[in-house]
Amino acid sequence: MLIGRTQEQARLRALAEAARDGAGGALVLRGGPGIGKTALLEWAAELPFATVLRAAGAEFEADLPFAGLSQLLRPVLDRLDRLPGPQRDALAGAFGLGPAREADRLLVGSAVLSLLSAADGPVLCLVDDAQWLDSVSADALRFAARRLGAEGVVIVFAARALDAVGVDVLDVEGLAPPDAERLLEAGLDPAVRHRLLTEAEGNPLALLELPRTAAPHAGPLPERLREAFHGQVAALPPATRAALLAAAAEDSGDLALVLRAVAAEDLRPAEQARLVELAGGRVRFRHPLVRAAVYHGAALAERVAAHRALAAALTGPEHADRRAWHRAAAATGPDDEVAAALEDSADKARERGGYGAATAAYERAAELSTTPAEQARRLLLAAENGLRAGAPAAAVRLAERAGGLDQRPEFLARVGWVEGHAWFGQGDFRAAYDLISYGGAFRHALHAAWYLGEPTLGECLDRVARLDDDPLARYLVAAARGRPRPLAEVAGRRSALDPAVAVRDLVEVCGFGYVAGQDADACELAAALAGRCRAEGLAGLLPALLFFQAEGELFAGRHRDAAISVAEGLDLARETVWVSQLSAVRALLAALAGDAPACRDAAADALAAAAPGSPAAGHGWAQWALALLDLGEGRPEEAAARLLSLPPHQVVAVRSIPDLAEAAVRAGAPSTVEPLLPRLAAFADRTGAVWAQAALARCRALVTGDEHEYRLALKFALPDFDRARTALAYGEWLRRGRRKADARRVLHQALEIFDRLGARPWSARARGELTATGLPASPARPEPAAARLTPQELQIARLAARGLSNKDIAAQLFLSPKTVAYHLYKAYPKLGVTARTDLAALSL
Repeated sequence: MLIGRTQEQARLRALAEAARDGAGGALVLRGGPGIGKTALLEWAAELPFATVLRAAGAEFEADLPFAGLSQLLRPVLDRLDRLPGPQRDALAGAFGLGPAREADRLLVGSAVLSLLSAADGPVLCLVDDAQWLDSVSADALRFAARRLGAEGVVIVFAARALDAVGVDVLDVEGLAPPDAERLLEAGLDPAVRHRLLTEAEGNPLALLELPRTAAPHAGPLPERLREAFHGQVAALPPATRAALLAAAAEDSGDLALVLRAVAAEDLRPAEQARLVELAGGRVRFRHPLVRAAVYHGAALAERVAAHRALAAALTGPEHADRRAWHRAAAATGPDDEVAAALEDSADKARERGGYGAATAAYERAAELSTTPAEQARRLLLAAENGLRAGAPAAAVRLAERAGGLDQRPEFLARVGWVEGHAWFGQGDFRAAYDLISYGGAFRHALHAAWYLGEPTLGECLDRVARLDDDPLARYLVAAARGRPRPLAEVAGRRSALDPAVAVRDLVEVCGFGYVAGQDADACELAAALAGRCRAEGLAGLLPALLFFQAEGELFAGRHRDAAISVAEGLDLARETVWVSQLSAVRALLAALAGDAPACRDAAADALAAAAPGSPAAGHGWAQWALALLDLGEGRPEEAAARLLSLPPHQVVAVRSIPDLAEAAVRAGAPSTVEPLLPRLAAFADRTGAVWAQAALARCRALVTGDEHEYRLALKFALPDFDRARTALAYGEWLRRGRRKADARRVLHQALEIFDRLGARPWSARARGELTATGLPASPARPEPAAARLTPQELQIARLAARGLSNKDIAAQLFLSPKTVAYHLYKAYPKLGVTARTDLAALSL
């Protein structure tokens, strides 16, 4: 029975009831040691779930890859064959059930989600001491927890602290005084009782344990509790204390493994004292503070002896990683043999995608190395894996240490490459550029230079232009400065490379394709590369590709398609550095739709993702979005000021010139845009882009009032939104010239497109202009059925209409099949259909 936990029990019970109805959810129980988190998990384990899976993080296991997932998923690994191929292979390799493979960390999270959702009946996952989970397990479980929708899966974390953005957190606090008094044992002297209630501060473990100690304690409560447990341990026989120390040092809980190092009878007094529980082949400490009291209360020599005994007991290749770590813990000074064993463990972790564990093992191997050269080499390996693990701050720290030990120029170039990419991931583009370019890697530094602008960008392009033997480098320079070769030719030449490397290289090509005005080709390449990433499980590259895909879809006037790409990209970008760009495009789409709150919120998200002293990566896009919002809401002066501030070399600066022209004319200051028209003309001439030629004509028409320019702009084959914007401007000009009949014709064309696209500010303007010509106000057209769907529902409905199964769709979108089915179930009534087969006949 739990005392004083009504609120927490209600939250857990609600999750169980929702799971019984097919919903999913996750919760973090957050609180200090002894506050009752574990007791709540024990209570939750009795709730009506078909499957209860359990795992507990352990401080000394935090560097062993997949340790947490192995505990949690072991009972359901027989369902691996139900997973899509890349997901199945990733988990099989991780758990030694198949060949090792370097799996993208987001792919592992998707595989965990699929495996949990493949169970029959509701599933409850209980993860205690989650703050000690190894990094790959923590990443995967957080990924899955954020995507629980219709799986009937509940994940409950108990942790002192946990980075769990997107997961609900419930703070577990001390018991109220009446409940604390109920828990405190009866028969105590009133003065002692009062002292204990004051000392315990409502902490349940303290209320149960402090009465066993005779004297008051000073210091923080966790330390006092640990002292209390240490006192209980100190009263045990020496052999039992040694056995307990071995169990604390080998915190896998494997009883058979511990008994290779100690005798079973030596553990019995600890079991009788209720410090440990021996059951089901496991050793389980009563509380993590008991383990901490045993381990940290022992002398250094005793801990070294325990780790040596465990290393000797861990024979066989299956225990190589644990053996290496125990040998490292037993080392009292540099030891090249142990360092080599740890490096081997790190290599194997990296091969399985356990980059966080590899980082820790390489770093510890460096500490045990006897020469500065080996220390530096292993520290750099640690930094490289930290970068791949999504820990850029750790990568910087490790790379700096490596660079301080080996001053050879070629080594420092590698250090700069790692450290520079780590700073790029944190948004510090100046540091990124300086470090990456240090060793001459100017092509790799070009992305950072792009955000810095002139003069850095020009200097970098000059350096890249000298790389005559690199066709990709030549394309990037030509895209930035002149008329490049067809993008497809460059992409085709790179396709013979290793798939993962080719995708990473070509991501940058997509961005520069837009710089060169090759919109359709850049968007097509981004979509093709995104398809390869889905098929090959390279989820970590998808946010960048989805940003570039959304960019092309937006420029083509396919706003719903762009919204789908942005929504999916942001769902994955929590784990990456592309939040700023994707949020900024989301802000732009909201501005076009006239959703001012959503625009401002998304723009704020985009601008917040900036490092001190550096612009946010999505700064230009966010300013364009806010300017369009200003324009749509009748603030042309503010819109013009925002657009004039955009860096001239960026894509948005050229693309937004027509908006600047409109804002300047409406603000009564057309002269402010005139100096920019030659830039747009040069771009149109250099690239031959149809949109640029039409935009130039529209700008000239707005500034000069020349009808010929309006007519010229409308002759080009334009995306619908651009055509409607031009028609609206022309219709407004005709109406002001009292040519009402001509105005009505073009305004009707504009209104039909704006209504179809859901561009409400422009629909309102077109409708107002039509009313001003003497026509009665026309009602807004009913939105098409597909517009009622969320971006994810529409994306899933489209894939289902193409004939893909729920399992295939789930694999593409890194969801579970049950979530796919749930979204289809929600989409059918919005679309007015009742079956999957009806989707193919719809216009989606």
